[in-house]
Amino acid sequence: MKSRPPVTDWATDFDHLDPRWIENPYPIWDELRARCPIAHTDRFMGVYLPTRYEDVRAIAKDTERFSSHRVVVLENMPPRGGAAPITTDPPKHQGAKAVLLPAFTPEAIQRHEPRTREICRELLDRVAGKPNCDAAIDYAQEIPVRLMAHMFGIPEADGAQFRTWIHELLELGITDPAVVQRATDEMTEYFRREADKRRARPGGDDLISYLLAARINGNPLSDNHFYGTLRLLLVAGIDTTWSAIGACLWHLATHDEDRRRLVAEPDLVPSAVEEFLRAYAPVTMAREIVKEAQIDGVAFKPGEMVLLSFPAANRDPAMFPDADRVVIDRAQNRHAAFGLGIHRCIGSNLARMEIRVALEEWLARIPQFTLDPGLPVTWSEGTVRGPRRVPIRIG
Repeated sequence: MKSRPPVTDWATDFDHLDPRWIENPYPIWDELRARCPIAHTDRFMGVYLPTRYEDVRAIAKDTERFSSHRVVVLENMPPRGGAAPITTDPPKHQGAKAVLLPAFTPEAIQRHEPRTREICRELLDRVAGKPNCDAAIDYAQEIPVRLMAHMFGIPEADGAQFRTWIHELLELGITDPAVVQRATDEMTEYFRREADKRRARPGGDDLISYLLAARINGNPLSDNHFYGTLRLLLVAGIDTTWSAIGACLWHLATHDEDRRRLVAEPDLVPSAVEEFLRAYAPVTMAREIVKEAQIDGVAFKPGEMVLLSFPAANRDPAMFPDADRVVIDRAQNRHAAFGLGIHRCIGSNLARMEIRVALEEWLARIPQFTLDPGLPVTWSEGTVRGPRRVPIRIG
């Protein structure tokens, strides 16, 4: 990311690409909750940032004044639409989401758990017994790439290309629209070739075949809808999950008590997954303001954007006692890691399964590990937050 003017006041000049935000945004959000609690910046052509759970929820559920036609904040005008259902508003949203739901039910996802375990074990075979590895690069980032390839019916060997597209769309593309366009075009052409193979030999049991056969009101998906949804599933199904798995392993590498407890009490893993999702939620979405609105005394100007920081909402002490403390057996945990409102993530069952299996397999094979003090941990830039490097020492 190119050099940027430093932030002088987080309440009036915030920048989610500032190095301090990338490294550790939580104190920034705490400060804003106490001061604002809705910040604004003139950067990115004007953006608001609510930091309280109730405000984030109110905006997420207000589809009349806050549109999902634009769901990213870029330096230049973000494109509208193109990735249904996440970029659709009611009433079109309902049909676009309903098409996908059968493929992501708990029962449908359960069929993919055996392959997920195989992937984790194959990856662990490569690192177990070594003195060190990178828990993000060698493990977390490989699992969803390989599983999504499995679900799409495309070669796992293409994973390096998927990672390039994700880096271009979610990080480099924030400040370079040409990168976004190129990556989008390349992804569309990739899926066009795969779709042509299935049109020639229909009846496959994969997500591309599923969407080719899908109908809304008796009609097949338009090309824009079809390819936009495939791009969405690939990006959303990979980057958010690898970020979450990486954050879990980073936490366990830096919190010996939690690591030891999960090794001793593996039945706690599902509860711990929910708490890690709350504490280290990876996804921040955006909305476009299309009608005048007032929330907490702040006037929202039409034409500007809102960053819906689900991670900030999850750290709101008004909603979660000891919000800044990770409690792996937290009893009440209505976190917003998968979003709020009509765009709550349809892939939540898949993500939960992948994170749970990844932790179960890792802890069974590598119960003792710590951060390597000689190497840095690095975090992603942009609106999906997760560690990109987690160098660890094993044993």
